Amino acid sequence: QVQLVESGGGLVQAGESLRLSCSASGRTFNMGTMGWFRQPPGNEREFVAAIRWRDGTTDYADSVKGRFRISRDIAGRMVYLQMNSLKPEDTAVYYCAGRDGNILETQSAEYAYWGQGTRVTVSS
Repeated sequence: QVQLVESGGGLVQAGESLRLSCSASGRTFNMGTMGWFRQPPGNEREFVAAIRWRDGTTDYADSVKGRFRISRDIAGRMVYLQMNSLKPEDTAVYYCAGRDGNILETQSAEYAYWGQGTRVTVSS
């Protein structure tokens, strides 16, 4: 089993920054890709960013490119999402996700492991 635990959500004003953290534990040795997804109120879950463990290759949704940055700490089995210049439309529950294999998938169905989510609220 793989356990993912997110932290770092909160309430901020537009233009401010937040950093989300995700701790991975358990049987993570096959997990090759980590991602962040979000689910805005009343909407479906959507891809935000992904990173490949072995070489740090990243992918981002167009809506967050240039504002968000995903990174990893291999030794600590941590993944981070640095969110800058936050907008009200970034308001959502943010989920950390993991998958076996090294392809940077953007579809949530491709990820087998999920955290419980952390809420981010951006006020205007």
